[in-house]
Amino acid sequence: MTAAITRKTEIPPQHGSSGELTRLMLDAEGAGGHLVRRLVDVAADAAFAGTAGPGGELWFVIAGSGELEENGSQAGRVGLRTGLLLPAGTGYRLRPAGREPVQLDVVGLPGLFHAGAGPRGEPRVAQLADCAVETTGDRRFRVLFGPGRGCEAATQFVGEIPPGRAPEHSHPYDEVVLVLDGQGVLHRGPDDEPLAPGSCVHLPPGGPHCLENTGRATLRVLGVFHPGGSPAAKLATPPDRS
Repeated sequence: MTAAITRKTEIPPQHGSSGELTRLMLDAEGAGGHLVRRLVDVAADAAFAGTAGPGGELWFVIAGSGELEENGSQAGRVGLRTGLLLPAGTGYRLRPAGREPVQLDVVGLPGLFHAGAGPRGEPRVAQLADCAVETTGDRRFRVLFGPGRGCEAATQFVGEIPPGRAPEHSHPYDEVVLVLDGQGVLHRGPDDEPLAPGSCVHLPPGGPHCLENTGRATLRVLGVFHPGGSPAAKLATPPDRS
C-alpha cells in the first residue's frame, strides 16, 4: 500500500444542511486504512451540526473560533488551535463566534474501537499551547490527544519540520497528515509529491517515506494516527539490496 495524497484546492465541497462546506480529503478506510479526514468550512451565517461517528472523532480548529453545543447543551467557545475529542454518538452544533468563518479538521476514528479502547464518556478539549513540546531528531511535536492523554485509540499531534530532509523511515501505525503551513515534498520510493497548505497525505503502516521542508519557514503538519502512541515511533527501513 503506497501513500495517497489529496489537495484541498482540487476537491469540490459538499454543501451541508446547516450551510457548511465539507471536503472529504481522505477515506483511508476505503484505501486499506481506518481513518476518514474531512475539512469543514463554516461561514459566519452557517453552522456545522451532526453526530460523531461510531469510533468517535478528533477535531482541530485551523482558523476562527466558534460556539459549540454538545448533546443540546452549550459547551462553550472553542478557539484557534484547539483540539476536541468527541466520543461516538455525541450530538454537536458549531457556529462561528463572530463574523470570521471557522475552518475545522475532522478525523473519524475506526468504529471497531468503540466497543473496546475507543474514546468514551464526555467530550474533551485540549489547547495546543498547553501541550508539552517533544522532540525527535531536529523535529518538534505537541500531542493533543493520545494514550494516557484522553484517547487510547488514536493520537492527534501538531509537528514542526525545519528546513531540510530527514532520512527515509516508516511508522508502525496508520496515519493521515494535513499540511497547515509551509512548503515541502513527500518522498516515497521513486515518487515525489509537492506539499503546500491544504495537502493531505495517507501514510499506511510500514510504508517508507520522508517529508522534506523545501522552504525557509517551518513546515507545520497536523497528524492523526492509530493505534495511538508516540509520533516519534519508527520502524527500521530495510537496506536497499538492489
